[in-house]
Amino acid sequence: MFDINKVQAAPSQDLLTPDNSVMLFVDHQPQMFFAAGSGDRAAVINSTVGLAKTARAFDVPTVLSTVAAEAFSGPILPQLAEVFPEHEVIDRTSMNAWEDEAFVAAVKATGRKKIILSGLWTEVCLVLPALSALEQGYEVYVVSDASAGVSPAAHEHALQRMLAAGAVPVTWLQVLLELQRDWARQETYAAVTEIAKEHAGAYGLGVVYAQAVIGAHAAG
Repeated sequence: MFDINKVQAAPSQDLLTPDNSVMLFVDHQPQMFFAAGSGDRAAVINSTVGLAKTARAFDVPTVLSTVAAEAFSGPILPQLAEVFPEHEVIDRTSMNAWEDEAFVAAVKATGRKKIILSGLWTEVCLVLPALSALEQGYEVYVVSDASAGVSPAAHEHALQRMLAAGAVPVTWLQVLLELQRDWARQETYAAVTEIAKEHAGAYGLGVVYAQAVIGAHAAG
């Protein structure tokens, strides 16, 4: 019941923060990208790298995983590995990452309940761990533009299935800005604006304009 006396300037507990989240990148590999047909693959790569840099900027625990890297699917996306040069990549045989003991142990070790999940393909390697984690009490936020399926229908139907089970759809830029949340947060301000300029398209160009033109006028 609504109680106006309890209204205060405070964030919702549902919001993603650097302290309550873990990011999972599942099967961003060449073989998976080859068959991805739900959207522009270069755009998916851009969103994935932007999301990875977001995790690094906010020091969000991150788990990287591949499936059959040496036997079939190839190595993890090089741009993703470059963001996390010290991270171990957990390679699996199972299409469902949540059936791999090392993967689940890595997630459990973070102590975080909110999972920010991206991967290829949406209808297999994303939906399977999402449903499994949801069933075990995790909150799952699916980064739709850092994921892809073999067709638009496959991607959309998988998203609908996850949403029906309780997952929350987000985009990589939404995650970046939700983690920042306050432009007065100076410790991550510079990193956030740099990530936006590199990966956020027209919005990033707006940041360039603001810094170059408006900033110059303010300094003058």
